[in-house]
Amino acid sequence: MNEALLRSLTPSVLGILVRRGADFAAAEDAVQDALVEAVRVWPADPPRDPKGWLVTVAWRKFLDATRSDTARRRREDLVDEEPAPGPTPQVDDTLQLYFLCAHPSLTPSSAVALTLRAVGGLTTRQIAQAYLVPEATMAQRISRAKRTVSGVRFDQPGDVATVLRVLYLVFNEGYSGDVDLAAEAIRLTRQLAAAIDHPEVAGLLALMLLHHARRASRTAPDGSLVPLAEQDRGRWDTASIAEGVAILQAALARDRLGEFQAQAAIAALHADAPTVEETDWVQIVEWYDELARLTDSQVVRLNRAVAVGEADGPRAGLAALAALDDSSATSSSIPRHAAVAAYLHERDGDLVTAARLYAEAARKAPNLAERDYLTRQAARLNARRPR
Repeated sequence: MNEALLRSLTPSVLGILVRRGADFAAAEDAVQDALVEAVRVWPADPPRDPKGWLVTVAWRKFLDATRSDTARRRREDLVDEEPAPGPTPQVDDTLQLYFLCAHPSLTPSSAVALTLRAVGGLTTRQIAQAYLVPEATMAQRISRAKRTVSGVRFDQPGDVATVLRVLYLVFNEGYSGDVDLAAEAIRLTRQLAAAIDHPEVAGLLALMLLHHARRASRTAPDGSLVPLAEQDRGRWDTASIAEGVAILQAALARDRLGEFQAQAAIAALHADAPTVEETDWVQIVEWYDELARLTDSQVVRLNRAVAVGEADGPRAGLAALAALDDSSATSSSIPRHAAVAAYLHERDGDLVTAARLYAEAARKAPNLAERDYLTRQAARLNARRPR
């Protein structure tokens, strides 16, 4: 069973059902039922036209789910519109679905969660991790979003900012998570950049390209995580870096700075350094200051503490981290907070505290590769302690 094929066909099939009159929630349920049927049937009897098969089965599932008398009368009309057997025209509706899910009737956070679940292919657990909330909370949020848009006509697409947020989160999950969605996020962002003249769209595309350029060097052959300072820069994709920098420079020249442009500028400074020692950390701190002003994000301020530690020494980085702790009663819940504290304490020579914090960070790691890396860091420092 080709799960990647099923995932790639899902948005298009969902778009066809919505255009044929199904409300979004019912269409999504029907498509999910069709996917389950495909998993059961295809291994023994693969269809010649997978997309056409999914459209036909999903449409029938939708009709079967229409129970009330009013819906039954409507179903008699819809039966005539059932797709005929045979090849289905190849139309990419994915980006359109992203805009439709960002419906004005939803809050931006609910729209993002719904899109990630229904179109992006992420699990509720993955979305909850991205939002730093319990999985049960995110499940309730997605359910409320489905109820809100149930029966709503999707003729009022949402705003660009919400779609950009979704694409950013899809890319992040594909870049570092269990499901490879990074290339799909880049493809859709290219489409959006070609259709909309918007500096933040360009900023997001540049950011994705600059991060994706390092992907081949981020893991060792055994799958273990390789931190930025230890990556083989000869394996970085120089063509993607050059393209990302050019797109970023054109966006910055318009003097309409946004958070994705600021993030891309930081990524460009890392990509531009021939070695980790030649990294312009002072300028990176300045860009983090801009990013903190734009977002007021604790995660941004955490990353800024690392940059300060590199630019001005570990004591300065620990002071920046202490300022973050003083401003937030929940600093320990910020992803990778313990890992940053461990790194700065190690650089400051406090190996006992660093080892303890690396072990704590490993217990909170969002994925296996990061957990293993942090566990090895703790073991390395513990082995250096006098007996």
